[in-house]
Amino acid sequence: MPARSGPDPVLIASAAHVFVDDLTSPVMSSDDAHHLSRVLRLRAGESVTISDGRGSWRTCRFVAGDLLEVDGDVVVEAALAPAIAVGFGIPKGDRPEWIVQKLTEIGVDRIIPLNTDRGVVRWDGERGARHLVRLRRVAREAASQSRRTWLPVVEDVSEAIDLLKTLGVAAATMGGEPLSLSTPTVLVGPEGGWTERELAGSITNAGLGATVMRVDTATLVAGTILAQHRTRAASSQPVSLELRALLAEQEVAEP
Repeated sequence: MPARSGPDPVLIASAAHVFVDDLTSPVMSSDDAHHLSRVLRLRAGESVTISDGRGSWRTCRFVAGDLLEVDGDVVVEAALAPAIAVGFGIPKGDRPEWIVQKLTEIGVDRIIPLNTDRGVVRWDGERGARHLVRLRRVAREAASQSRRTWLPVVEDVSEAIDLLKTLGVAAATMGGEPLSLSTPTVLVGPEGGWTERELAGSITNAGLGATVMRVDTATLVAGTILAQHRTRAASSQPVSLELRALLAEQEVAEP
């Protein structure tokens, strides 16, 4: 049976979607409770879906006192495979938040902020930790809005030169090979471009188009291409031997 290409209709129809720790006795965070009652102004009895962020979800009813009352069986959704990831050279201002929001909406599983040779911004130590807290909050909010049941992982800041040496990782470059699921992780460099030192260690280079893009645009394109490839691979079309081998490697790597 072909995989469903979007959220379950019940998720789409719900008045809101929130993440909780316990699906049996759901307790909303103070931020979620405020959003539902003060911003969305939900009325008692309206349908709300909840998820644990690991593929399980169920419906509830919003009741007085900003509480949720369980009103449906738990549904378990398998994670899409392969997991797709996009890394980006950290830009200035609030653009990292925009990038994380859009990659979450697209369906990217792992989001990786990168320190790069030519990046004008570096996130190290406490500064990096503060930014990561914010990005993970943005990802959670975007996952609620887009009705995801699997929360994306916003990873710790990585050094691009180290990740580029990893099998299954592609560097986004002009003139690279078309992006495919054989490299389900793509790294987008800073607007100054990759250095020769960084590209010298890159196993695979992938092209995103015929024009030079800003980092936020390129991450959006990369995430969209990978998500579309995965949707087609999960449909009734035969899975290539290359993808089968990649999925087998991921299963072996899992603890």
